[in-house]
Amino acid sequence: MNWDQIEGKWKQFKGSAKQQWGKLTDDDLDRIDGNKDVLAGRLQEQYGIEKEEAHRQIDDWIAGRTKH
Repeated sequence: MNWDQIEGKWKQFKGSAKQQWGKLTDDDLDRIDGNKDVLAGRLQEQYGIEKEEAHRQIDDWIAGRTKH
């Protein structure tokens, strides 16, 4: 699975993202709207992590989606 697939079906993946990153609010998830850079930015803000770490977490999350 790649980000384009997640972006196109963001509404289906919002619950999984919320489960992965519990600090994200429903408003955050609506604002993200499938945009990977916005997700990374929200993770940086909510979790106090660097951009590279946010993208690593997102990539790990994407990899986990391909196993299902």
